[in-house]
Amino acid sequence: MPRFSYDPEILERFPNVVGGVIHADGVTNRPAPAELAAVFVAEQGAVIERIGQTPLSELPTLATWRGVFRDFGVNPTKYRSAAEALLRRLTKQGELPSINTLVDLANLVSIRYALPVAIFDQRAVNGGTIVRLAHGGEAWGDLGSSQTEHPRAGEVIFVDDDEQVSARRWCWRQSRASAAREDTSDILVTVEGHHDAAPDDIDRALRDLQSLLGSYAAPGAVRSDILDATNPAFSR
Repeated sequence: MPRFSYDPEILERFPNVVGGVIHADGVTNRPAPAELAAVFVAEQGAVIERIGQTPLSELPTLATWRGVFRDFGVNPTKYRSAAEALLRRLTKQGELPSINTLVDLANLVSIRYALPVAIFDQRAVNGGTIVRLAHGGEAWGDLGSSQTEHPRAGEVIFVDDDEQVSARRWCWRQSRASAAREDTSDILVTVEGHHDAAPDDIDRALRDLQSLLGSYAAPGAVRSDILDATNPAFSR
């Protein structure tokens, strides 16, 4: 049974999508150790210098995500992709806060490649996660809220077999149930792109994520794959 997959309709509408996927079990999450914190801070400085005065909307990775958002009916300046929102915060404020080991290493790779990286706690997931267009009746719980909401029909979501949504507007925001917490031990990690260089960039980002997980999260078992229109499913 697939643990993560792209629905055929998604691949028809967005044939250039490339997704790197990792499943890691037995990970340890905690406040980021000093070594990881130092690497994260150094990467933030390097990214600020590399971007300089270039508008974020002109970065190829982010520009293609903006186009994808428009294609499924979302205003990308109102709902920014996770990567653009993270880089916008970094370039405006000059730094990103440390959250915990898993979130920090994901954010480090996200700003390095200007690609959305998400870490999903798997404890509440029933069956597999599929990327598909929402019907509108699926259940969604936003971070920081106790309310249950529903996605807009036609937007791209990550959803499990029980119709529980773990990410809305593709890579805009993940759910409260899927957020990495201090007792998180079983995770699915995704990094995705649509730009011309996505195959190479996703491969490098996936390697970085695996290395960082191995160094700082001590996983017991790790499996990974790169998905696209010819290889749309990551099995258990």
